[in-house]
Amino acid sequence: MNPTGGSVEEFIAAVPSAIRQRDALTLLDMMREISGREPQMWGTIVGFGSCHYEYPTGTSGDMPLIAFSPRAASMSVYLLDTADHVAELAQVGPHTIGKSCLYLKNLDKNNLDVLRTIITDSFNQVMAEDTSYGTIRVES
Repeated sequence: MNPTGGSVEEFIAAVPSAIRQRDALTLLDMMREISGREPQMWGTIVGFGSCHYEYPTGTSGDMPLIAFSPRAASMSVYLLDTADHVAELAQVGPHTIGKSCLYLKNLDKNNLDVLRTIITDSFNQVMAEDTSYGTIRVES
Protein backbone atom coordinates (compact mmCIF):
# COMPACT_ATOMS: atom_id res chain seq x y z
CA MET A 1 0.00 0.00 0.00
CA ASN A 2 1.28 3.47 -0.85
CA PRO A 3 -0.02 7.02 -0.64
CA THR A 4 -2.26 7.62 -3.64
CA GLY A 5 -2.57 11.37 -3.54
CA GLY A 6 -5.87 13.10 -3.64
CA SER A 7 -7.40 15.58 -1.30
CA VAL A 8 -8.15 14.39 2.22
CA GLU A 9 -10.63 17.24 2.63
CA GLU A 10 -12.49 16.32 -0.57
CA PHE A 11 -12.56 12.66 0.44
CA ILE A 12 -14.07 13.45 3.84
CA ALA A 13 -16.53 15.96 2.34
CA ALA A 14 -17.77 13.21 -0.01
CA VAL A 15 -18.54 10.75 2.83
CA PRO A 16 -22.33 10.23 2.60
CA SER A 17 -23.00 9.71 6.31
CA ALA A 18 -23.06 12.89 8.40
CA ILE A 19 -21.96 10.89 11.46
CA ARG A 20 -18.98 9.33 9.62
CA GLN A 21 -18.06 12.71 8.19
CA ARG A 22 -18.14 14.33 11.65
CA ASP A 23 -16.18 11.44 13.16
CA ALA A 24 -13.63 11.61 10.32
CA LEU A 25 -12.98 15.27 11.10
CA THR A 26 -12.55 14.43 14.78
CA LEU A 27 -10.05 11.66 13.99
CA LEU A 28 -8.29 13.87 11.44
CA ASP A 29 -7.55 16.46 14.13
CA MET A 30 -6.70 13.84 16.76
CA MET A 31 -4.29 11.85 14.57
CA ARG A 32 -2.67 14.99 13.18
CA GLU A 33 -1.97 16.09 16.76
CA ILE A 34 -0.76 12.65 17.90
CA SER A 35 1.49 12.04 14.90
CA GLY A 36 2.69 15.57 14.19
CA ARG A 37 2.20 14.71 10.51
CA GLU A 38 -0.15 15.84 7.78
CA PRO A 39 -2.68 13.32 6.43
CA GLN A 40 -2.34 11.61 3.07
CA MET A 41 -4.76 9.47 1.12
CA TRP A 42 -3.81 5.78 0.85
CA GLY A 43 -6.66 4.73 -1.42
CA THR A 44 -9.73 5.13 0.82
CA ILE A 45 -7.65 5.29 3.99
CA VAL A 46 -6.51 8.56 5.60
CA GLY A 47 -2.99 7.88 6.87
CA PHE A 48 -0.33 9.80 8.76
CA GLY A 49 3.36 9.15 8.05
CA SER A 50 4.60 5.83 6.69
CA CYS A 51 6.60 2.79 7.63
CA HIS A 52 7.79 -0.40 6.01
CA TYR A 53 6.93 -3.72 7.65
CA GLU A 54 8.21 -7.24 7.15
CA TYR A 55 6.79 -10.35 8.75
CA PRO A 56 8.81 -13.52 9.45
CA THR A 57 6.83 -15.15 6.61
CA GLY A 58 8.49 -12.74 4.18
CA THR A 59 5.37 -10.68 3.59
CA SER A 60 6.28 -7.01 3.48
CA GLY A 61 4.88 -3.67 2.45
CA ASP A 62 4.29 -0.09 3.41
CA MET A 63 1.57 1.32 5.63
CA PRO A 64 0.68 4.52 7.46
CA LEU A 65 1.91 4.93 11.04
CA ILE A 66 -1.70 5.49 12.13
CA ALA A 67 -4.81 5.73 9.97
CA PHE A 68 -8.58 5.67 9.73
CA SER A 69 -11.26 5.19 7.10
CA PRO A 70 -14.93 6.19 7.22
CA ARG A 71 -16.59 2.99 5.96
CA ALA A 72 -20.32 2.57 5.43
CA ALA A 73 -20.87 0.31 8.45
CA SER A 74 -18.45 1.99 10.87
CA MET A 75 -15.32 4.06 11.25
CA SER A 76 -12.20 1.91 10.93
CA VAL A 77 -9.25 2.96 13.08
CA TYR A 78 -6.06 1.14 12.10
CA LEU A 79 -3.75 0.15 14.95
CA LEU A 80 -0.64 -1.97 15.15
CA ASP A 81 -2.44 -4.72 17.10
CA THR A 82 -5.71 -4.47 19.02
CA ALA A 83 -4.50 -7.19 21.43
CA ASP A 84 -2.10 -4.61 22.88
CA HIS A 85 -5.05 -2.53 24.13
CA VAL A 86 -7.36 -4.96 25.95
CA ALA A 87 -7.73 -2.86 29.13
CA GLU A 88 -8.37 0.36 27.22
CA LEU A 89 -10.80 -1.29 24.81
CA ALA A 90 -12.93 -2.31 27.79
CA GLN A 91 -13.32 1.43 28.55
CA VAL A 92 -13.63 2.95 25.07
CA GLY A 93 -17.35 2.32 24.64
CA PRO A 94 -19.25 0.50 21.88
CA HIS A 95 -16.89 -1.08 19.34
CA THR A 96 -15.85 -4.23 17.55
CA ILE A 97 -12.31 -5.26 16.69
CA GLY A 98 -10.22 -7.15 14.18
CA LYS A 99 -6.52 -8.00 14.44
CA SER A 100 -5.43 -4.42 13.76
CA CYS A 101 -8.73 -2.58 13.33
CA LEU A 102 -10.97 -0.87 15.81
CA TYR A 103 -14.49 -0.32 14.44
CA LEU A 104 -16.58 2.52 15.90
CA LYS A 105 -20.09 3.45 14.78
CA ASN A 106 -20.48 6.83 16.50
CA LEU A 107 -17.72 8.66 18.37
CA ASP A 108 -20.35 10.50 20.44
CA LYS A 109 -20.85 7.17 22.24
CA ASN A 110 -17.12 6.54 22.78
CA ASN A 111 -14.70 7.84 25.37
CA LEU A 112 -12.43 10.04 23.26
CA ASP A 113 -9.77 10.28 25.98
CA VAL A 114 -9.45 6.49 26.00
CA LEU A 115 -9.49 6.41 22.19
CA ARG A 116 -6.68 9.00 22.14
CA THR A 117 -4.67 6.82 24.55
CA ILE A 118 -5.13 3.75 22.35
CA ILE A 119 -4.12 5.59 19.17
CA THR A 120 -1.16 7.29 20.90
CA ASP A 121 0.09 3.98 22.32
CA SER A 122 -0.16 2.31 18.91
CA PHE A 123 1.63 5.24 17.24
CA ASN A 124 4.41 5.20 19.87
CA GLN A 125 4.84 1.45 19.43
CA VAL A 126 5.27 1.87 15.67
CA MET A 127 7.66 4.79 16.17
CA ALA A 128 9.75 2.65 18.53
CA GLU A 129 9.70 -0.05 15.84
CA ASP A 130 8.56 -2.32 18.67
CA THR A 131 6.60 -5.36 17.53
CA SER A 132 6.78 -9.02 18.42
CA TYR A 133 5.46 -10.24 15.07
CA GLY A 134 7.70 -8.57 12.51
CA THR A 135 10.08 -5.76 11.66
CA ILE A 136 9.00 -2.14 11.25
CA ARG A 137 11.13 0.66 9.81
CA VAL A 138 9.69 4.15 10.14
CA GLU A 139 10.14 6.14 6.93
CA SER A 140 8.39 9.43 7.64
